[in-house]
Parts: sequence; structure tokens; C-alpha cells
Amino acid sequence: MESFRFCFLMLTIAILASPALSDLVLSKVDRRRPYVLQIYLTSHIVRISSTVKVENAGPEKESLVLLAFPEQQAKNMAYLMAAPHEGKGKVKNPVVALPVKAANPKDMPAALTFYSVSLPQGLAEGDSFTFDVLAVFTHALRPIPEQITQADIQLVLYQDSAHYLSPYAVKVQSLSVKLPDSRIESYTKLENTKIHGSEIKYGPYENLPSFSYSPIAVHFESNLPFAVAQELVREIEISHWGNVQVTEHYKLIHGGAQSKGEFSRLDFLARPIVRGASAFRYLVANLPPRAHSVYYRDEIGNISTSHLRGDSKKTELLIEPRYPMFGGWRTAFTIGYGLPLQDFLYESDGKRFLNITFSSPMVELVIDALIVKVVLPEGSSDISVAAPFPVEQWQETKISHLDIDGRPVVVLKKTNVVPEHNQFFQVYYHFSQLSMLREPLMLISGFFFFFVACIVYMHADISISKSSASYLAKRQWEEVQAVVQQVQNIISRCLTIHDNLEASLRDLSRTGNIQACKAARKAADGLLKELSKELKPLLTFLQSSPSAAQVEELVAKERELQEKVMVKHSTVVDGYEKKLGARDIENRVALQQQKLTALRQEVDDLLEFIDEI
Repeated sequence: MESFRFCFLMLTIAILASPALSDLVLSKVDRRRPYVLQIYLTSHIVRISSTVKVENAGPEKESLVLLAFPEQQAKNMAYLMAAPHEGKGKVKNPVVALPVKAANPKDMPAALTFYSVSLPQGLAEGDSFTFDVLAVFTHALRPIPEQITQADIQLVLYQDSAHYLSPYAVKVQSLSVKLPDSRIESYTKLENTKIHGSEIKYGPYENLPSFSYSPIAVHFESNLPFAVAQELVREIEISHWGNVQVTEHYKLIHGGAQSKGEFSRLDFLARPIVRGASAFRYLVANLPPRAHSVYYRDEIGNISTSHLRGDSKKTELLIEPRYPMFGGWRTAFTIGYGLPLQDFLYESDGKRFLNITFSSPMVELVIDALIVKVVLPEGSSDISVAAPFPVEQWQETKISHLDIDGRPVVVLKKTNVVPEHNQFFQVYYHFSQLSMLREPLMLISGFFFFFVACIVYMHADISISKSSASYLAKRQWEEVQAVVQQVQNIISRCLTIHDNLEASLRDLSRTGNIQACKAARKAADGLLKELSKELKPLLTFLQSSPSAAQVEELVAKERELQEKVMVKHSTVVDGYEKKLGARDIENRVALQQQKLTALRQEVDDLLEFIDEI
């Protein structure tokens, strides 16, 4: 409150030192019924509506009327409109807004922000003109206290002037402040102040000088949803196959008094009016009629707490976040829906144009930053935008399925957006009818070439040519592998013969039958000679192959092993013929047995190595 008084003092000093701007006189400023309530505080969006009758009391013709707002209030202004006033009882015609522009008149207080309203025609001396002014403000209600618990109600403070702030003298003026509830903590009491339920009336006041300012403050209860979208990205994608797909990504926060202390869901569910008065549980979106394929989800997945009902005039979507929204709490979600193309796409002068609303369909939602992306079909050109208010705009490209160059995207951005901005805007573009055949032809061509490729594959001989170098190298390698396999088999058979000789020696030690052991030796010699003959041509074939060295080493080791086995066999048989004892025979062949074991291990290792190759 102290900062408010200081700002008021500086503003008063500035405006009292300023002269009247011209001979214009506001003969009547009525901000009560039967015209329009002046200050609507029935939501967190503040709307100030006034009906102004202006008269020219000077000799010069006037065509502009200035509107003045305190600088701090102007910073929160989201929307300003002026329109000719339709008298009471007259047939309401479509509203044709008067041009409103920011103005910077000379010798005016720096603490004020001015806008000029262009009248339909200049006012001569004695002429008058009546028009309506609507100003919409965001973040103009300040929570007092700034932090509350789950069980507390939310109280907010609004500050303004009971006098109509104007650079012109005001003959008659009145004011009405409409509140959401009759519970009022405090309000400024001035002369001619009355209160009726949830409405506070000030005035009428007569013969006010220019820049007259009388501060008022209203501290009242407001538990309505303070829903603020810190960022909203709307993507509107046009398909000439009959659909307009709208996808809206919300980052939402409760902009009221910050919640402090612990939250009890049990208390909230048991007594939501008492233990959650300042929270809001749902939002309402008024979607266009014939909206279909509606969904509501977040990062986790689909949110089932939503209700959809509609008729021929509108489709209403009621959504509930996953948890009740208290002051300062945030959530993020996405809603999407489809619209019939014929309801929003039209054609004029050889160009197509999309005619759709700009802002969010959410009721009483403040949007700090709104980005609207209109995705046009691939091949669109000569793109232009017609918006009812200034916006930032640029173009991007979006690559989607079956796209070649990508789809042009018109991007519009606006800050401080209120429901009054949810007006129709148009995106004009040129699109050839033949371009619609691009994607079907791509699909048909793709399937056609796929089946042609299948036919070619089934009927064509795609084997490697028998005269090619790669085929010959492959064949040669296969032959080398086959020969190496044969060598391995022969060596394995030789090792089996060695094992049979060892078995004959064991039989000799058990039976003492020397003749049977010699017969086994003779049979082994015959088999080994036959295997040696089979091995010679194979070794000759492998002389130029990469595996020749390993194979030759294997054969050499096997022959050495063969010689050692024969020597051991002869020594044992000779010992038995001389009738030596078993221990003497074992001592004579002990060193030979050690060498045999080592050689056998080397041969097995070489076989395993060649097999891996």
C-alpha cells in the first residue's frame, strides 16, 4: 500500500502540471448500467468498459480522441478496443472497431501512456460522438497475502481511480466495480459511494478537470481459477484430404497466491470447498462445432479425467489435471482434435485461405506467450497472413511422411494474450490441385517398383559368374579346405593306428603273447604305408596354398611320432623275448614315453589350430 501511495503522489504531481490538451470535452462518461459495467473483477482478467460521449467545444475540427492510462496499468494492458456506441433499444449491428493507435502527444506527463481513437468523421464545433471503450488487463490483481495455506481463501487487491483519467475535462462521470462475491475485506470510501451486494458504485461526479485522479483500492475474496499459460504452442495442420488437425501444448501455472505448508489430499477430497477453496480442479475449453477425435494427455500418457459434450453450435471439453492446482503449482499437457476441412478452408481469387480462431479455446485463460504454427500442404506458395492485431511472424519448414521438400509452416507469435484475442485470422496461399496427387503417386510408384524388383529377383540369375576372379578364388579356397580336411582325416587315422599299437603292448603285458603283438605291428606297418601313399598327392596340391606350412608341420610331427611309437614297440617286444622283468622294460621305455606324450600333444594342438583356420 505504501508503494501505491508513492506512485499515486508522483502521478498526481505530473498530471496536475499538465494543461488540457484541446477544446474537446467529455460530456458524459458512464461506466455503469444501462451501458456497460466499468470494471469487471469477476475473474483474474480485469476488464474496464466505458461509454464516452465526446463534444467539441472549440472552433477547430477534431478527428482524434486520446485515451490515457497510468504507465503501470498500461504495462499490463493486453487488449484495447473502441467502437461506436449502439443506443439502448437499437438493433445491434456487427461491431466495427474504430482505429486505435499508440500516441505520444507533446507536453504530456511521462507517467501516462496515451492511445488515439480515430473518429469516423471529424467533429465540428458543437458536434458530439458516443463510443464504447474496452480495455483488458492481465496480472492486475495482486494477492494479499501473497502466500496462503490449503485451508485459506484467496484475497486479492485491485487499485484504480474513481475519476475517469483523461486529458479532457469531464462534465459527468460515474463508476461501477463488479466483484465475484459479496465478501469484501475493505474498499476505498469516497463521496457518493454505495455498495450493493458484490457491486461498488462511485459517483456520479460532475465538472471534473482534465487529468483528474482519485485513487481507490478494493481488497476482496476471489477463489476463481487464476489459470495462466506461461507458454502455449498451437499447431494447425491442413490436409486437403478433408481434415484440419489442431494440437495445443500447454505449460500451465496457477497465478494466484502461492501455496505454503503441506498438502493433504484426504482433506481436499473430504472437504474441497473448505480445504481447497483457492485451487481449481478443471478447465473448460469451447471447441469449434463438429470437432472430432479429441484427446487429452501429458508426458505420462492419456488422462482419462475429461468430459466431452457438444451440439450443433459448439463442442465443450471439460478437463481435469492429474492433481488440483494450488497457487504456484504447474502442469503441462496436450489437447488435440480434428476439424472438418470444409468449415475452415475457403477459396477466393484463385487462392485458398484458412479462416480459424487465433487463441486458445480455454475459458478465461491468460497466455503469457502464444505461438501459432499453421502447417500448410507441401507445394503451397505465395503465402500471406491477415491478422486482426499485430503479431510477430516468420516461416519454417516441417518434414513429415512422404514429403520431399517439406511443408511450409507459418509461425505467429504474440505475448500477453486474453480471450478477446480469440478472433478469426486468415492464412492465404496458392496450391495446385495436381499437387494433391503427389503422395498417392509416390505410394503407387513405390509399390510398383517394389513388385518389379521382386519379379526381377525371382527370375534373374544373380549368382557369381564362373569365369570371374572372385568365383575362381572361392572355388580354389573350397578345394584347399577339402584337401586340408582329407589330410586331417589321414592324420587322425594314423593316430588311431598308434593307439592300436599301444593297445597291443598292453595286451602283451597281460597275456605275454609275443606273436600276437608282432602281428599287430605288421598290420600297422601296412596301414601306415597305405596312408603315406594317400598323403603324398595331397601335400603336393597344398604346396602353394596359405595353409601349406601348418600342414607340412603337422605331417612332420606325425611321422616323428610314428617313429617313436615303433621304437617303443620294438623295445618292449625285445624285452619280453629276452624275458626281462616288467620293471626293467618300463625303465627302458620311460624316456621314450615322455617324448611320445609331448609329440602327441603337439600333433593334437596342430590339428585343432588347422581346424580353426
